[in-house]
Amino acid sequence: MADPGPLIEPHIPALRRYAFALLRDRDRADDLVQDTLERALSRWLLRRPDGDVRAWLFAILRNLHVSRWRRDRRHGASVDIDEAAPSVAARQEAALEVHDVLAALDQLPEEQKSLLLLVGVEDFSYDDAARILGMPIGTVMSRLSRARQRLRALVETGKVTLLRRVK
Repeated sequence: MADPGPLIEPHIPALRRYAFALLRDRDRADDLVQDTLERALSRWLLRRPDGDVRAWLFAILRNLHVSRWRRDRRHGASVDIDEAAPSVAARQEAALEVHDVLAALDQLPEEQKSLLLLVGVEDFSYDDAARILGMPIGTVMSRLSRARQRLRALVETGKVTLLRRVK
């Protein structure tokens, strides 16, 4: 077996960026990337040899994230009050705009958020995103269109709440 390290290592910064965009918590994002890398290494021989390593890694990361998200939703996620974001908003207008976009992004359904990040931030093609998410390309295109419309509406109307509903 050839060492998979040289094939995996160049993708770690993009995996970290994507994990952080999904979670917005560096420690949890690093844990997610670590778990992704462990899973990839332990299942290296099971991957398709002709497949795209980058897309395969992102699929693993997203599947782990969705599994944890579902588990947390079922059991209720806990928030440590000391780790909660400060309630004082930044004074710079650009920082406020970024904050609004991130808050709006958090209001999107998980599948729309993941898709927007894959295509818009990580620059995956629609084809690659379809393979990562395990859905037809037409579904990717329609969900991406709806996600962009919804994000735009949330940002433009200003109806962005900072609190998340916890069950």
